[in-house]
Amino acid sequence: MNKTESGIMSSMLVVVAVACVLVSRAGCQTTTPTPSIFCKAFSTCDSCIQNPKCLWCMTNGTCTDYPVSYILPPPAVCKLSQARWGVCWVNFEALIIAMAVLGGTILISITVCCCCCCCCKKRQSGPDRDEERFARRREDIRQRADERNVERKVRHDDIRKKYGLVPDSDHPYSKFENE
Repeated sequence: MNKTESGIMSSMLVVVAVACVLVSRAGCQTTTPTPSIFCKAFSTCDSCIQNPKCLWCMTNGTCTDYPVSYILPPPAVCKLSQARWGVCWVNFEALIIAMAVLGGTILISITVCCCCCCCCKKRQSGPDRDEERFARRREDIRQRADERNVERKVRHDDIRKKYGLVPDSDHPYSKFENE
């Protein structure tokens, strides 16, 4: 066998291995034992639950493979209150309840945060009521001040007319101009 043939053989092996992995894991033959035989070898809860593919049943004290085709192990395998997975001191039932409470708390927290963010954005999008009220009040005060200034000017002009202090006035008491 020369270099070219060995290169072709090694590249074919790589292609076959990649194809085997890509097609499916079930289609490729492996030399590892099946999980059920592997899990049955454990005799204590601590040694059984160290493998995530195994489930310890307290009822009969056996380690069985976790039924991956189901989300929860069926009662035929082991009752939920007696099943242990992950840690020996928490039964599967309590684990499910704790995860549901934790998940619910997280969902409620996310919902509350989203609602708070939406409400805050609505408030910040336009001026709030207090700012509008103060702006209207300032405008009213400015208009009244302008009206008072106009009235005051009219009164002052009337007084100036009366006493002949207006330069273009035809009033008889107007000042004589120097000639």
